[in-house]
Amino acid sequence: MRVAELLEDALGRVRGVVHEVAGGLTAEELAYRPEPSANSIAWLIWHLTRVQDDHVSEVAGTEQAWTADGWMGRFGLPFDARATGWGHRADEVGKVTVASPDLLTGYHDAVHARSVGFARTLTDADLDRIVDDRWDPPVTLGVRLVSVIDDDAQHAGQAAYLRGLIVAR
Repeated sequence: MRVAELLEDALGRVRGVVHEVAGGLTAEELAYRPEPSANSIAWLIWHLTRVQDDHVSEVAGTEQAWTADGWMGRFGLPFDARATGWGHRADEVGKVTVASPDLLTGYHDAVHARSVGFARTLTDADLDRIVDDRWDPPVTLGVRLVSVIDDDAQHAGQAAYLRGLIVAR
């Protein structure tokens, strides 16, 4: 298996969970929070997609789908264009609402396609390229991509748990 195939498989698994979780839910269910400080499915999927969009576009040297493809305008959220949800307070989490799951899955699909397109260009040697020297040790492309996939998988799992709470009610 080549590195591109490995990354495509991992990103595809996240995409599958995103579609499974969001599919068929109402706006109210997507916004459901079991307590006021908890995250919602809408926020979790938006956030995991924003992180993937932000991080992969940075290492690919491209503009984010969020701004380049008009997703920011479609969501209409009251945040700066650079916001990814990192560090959001409970009141900010509550502002991430969508009318339908199609907005979340559409944005995720657009980011997924860009991420997979980038992954298909990579070789094993590319993974050792330093992409962030503000850390000790500096962050390589491989470490950055694993970090994105790990973060996305964790948030997708949290969203799946929330869906389970919702359908059990």
